[in-house]
Amino acid sequence: MGLQEDVRGRQRRYVISMAIRTVSVILTVVLWNVERHVAVVTLIAGALLPYVAVVIANAGRENTPALPSNFIPSPVRPALDAGNLKKSSDQS
Repeated sequence: MGLQEDVRGRQRRYVISMAIRTVSVILTVVLWNVERHVAVVTLIAGALLPYVAVVIANAGRENTPALPSNFIPSPVRPALDAGNLKKSSDQS
């Protein structure tokens, strides 16, 4: 899919989501004194839909990043040996 087609699809999804939000807000106003439970549900939907619309519109061309092919692990450094160290009290 080309970039222009992808952007057009994202814009279409966003516009559809915002149209649903607009209908939801209008239903909230119309139903507030008629059926308050439904009006509250449409109010919550109208409040949450902008976030959902942006997330849906931004979903698209991202690919999961992979490690570069020339990845070199860090070198392993050897631990120091105990050696033949004497304590200062042993040096008499």
